Amino acid sequence: MLEKYATEFLDYCKVAGFSPRSRESLEISLRELTAFIDGQAMDSSAEITYGLLADFVADFRSPSVHKKKARVWCLHQFFHFLTVTGVVRVNIATGLPYPKIEKTVPHFLTATEYNRIIEFFAEEAVTAVGLRNLVMVLMLGLLGLRTSSLIALDIEHIDLEAGLALVWEKGDRRRLTVLPELLGKVLAVYLDRMEPDEGPLFFSTRKKRISPRTLQDVLQTAADALGIERPLPRLFRHTAATLLNKAAGTTVTQAVLGHERRCNTLRYTHLNPDKYALYMRRHPFMREGRS
Repeated sequence: MLEKYATEFLDYCKVAGFSPRSRESLEISLRELTAFIDGQAMDSSAEITYGLLADFVADFRSPSVHKKKARVWCLHQFFHFLTVTGVVRVNIATGLPYPKIEKTVPHFLTATEYNRIIEFFAEEAVTAVGLRNLVMVLMLGLLGLRTSSLIALDIEHIDLEAGLALVWEKGDRRRLTVLPELLGKVLAVYLDRMEPDEGPLFFSTRKKRISPRTLQDVLQTAADALGIERPLPRLFRHTAATLLNKAAGTTVTQAVLGHERRCNTLRYTHLNPDKYALYMRRHPFMREGRS
């Protein structure tokens, strides 16, 4: 019943500039919605009710809270499209609430822990693959890049003379970021050893752009060797934000991470332990002998 409209909606999303990952998420949710609706006894899309959509979000194949959130977002977008195109008169999905996602305690690496990781990869940098891995870890930890942005980097995106890198972010956004001196020096060695002058910055052993799975395996190997139980990709971004916020403040951190909204940066910048210790020393009720 909804296949035709779903196809038209996905075509519209391409023209409207939705990112590939967003379109992929929408396509999956629409495929599940279509299967769910086809199992109901109804003759037209006008018979779809708010309650039916709520049942799809909550109960269909017992989704996780993140899956429910993706479905609610898809229904909001899809039924808005159906309303604008005149397929339905009212957007019945408007009132569907997003599920509450419990906040978790954020984790990040201390400067000492991050140095241990750098030392681990530096010992392996005598080979081409080892040098590649060292550069990736430095870019993740110093620049706070997302893994998708790291993988998408091309050689042409690096300007060592200017000390800049062109980074692709979510939503096909591009921005320039400054390369720290240490990273610039290691990158210069890495680029000098590479044969091609253009194309992917990070190659796999098969001479193709490195895959997310390969990057994950590289980081997991280091985490296992160093006894780190938490996922390194997310730790790197939190670590870069925390250490940069400690040195330069939230405004600079926001620019380096590429956030459009300051509130997004604040989720990555954690309490500065140095400032906390200073506050505790100055607090009048934290000294012995205070009556």
